[in-house]
Amino acid sequence: MTAGSVSALQHSEDQDLIDRIIGERVGRPGALLGILEQLQDRNPHKFLPMETLEYVAARTGIPQSQVYGVATFFALFNLDPQGTHTVAICRGTACHTRGSRPLLERVKLQLGLRDSSDGADKISLTTPDQRFTIRTVACFGQCALAPVVEIDHAIRGHVKEQVLIREVEALRREGAR
Repeated sequence: MTAGSVSALQHSEDQDLIDRIIGERVGRPGALLGILEQLQDRNPHKFLPMETLEYVAARTGIPQSQVYGVATFFALFNLDPQGTHTVAICRGTACHTRGSRPLLERVKLQLGLRDSSDGADKISLTTPDQRFTIRTVACFGQCALAPVVEIDHAIRGHVKEQVLIREVEALRREGAR
């Protein structure tokens, strides 16, 4: 952990929160997962800043590479700020064959997002106003409901393009009030 990262956290209320969460979980099975999940949930932008990961490593004695490895392995964790609303589109085989790619392209167009990943299967894009994050997931395990979309943690099955457009538009209007 760099000295700058430690001092940045030591002079903030973040340190107390992190120390409290670590104290509640340390020594329990799956402690690191629980610590990271709780820290991400408490972050207003639902992500884990690198300074937080470094601090967790220093305070728990877990190597930084292992903390970072856990944070990057599990799709649950985000290393970049997330939007207030999230739209996750399944890119698994069943969803792909039943039209998840056009759903993804349409919602990106609707929100004015450009994807510079050159066709990568896994994307995460956040609007400049941080109101929406659009991301893809490998599979929700709901193949019988394909195509599947998760909007703000609610799973939707057999999603049609017009329904998705309406739901996203309703969320946009909600925030404009």
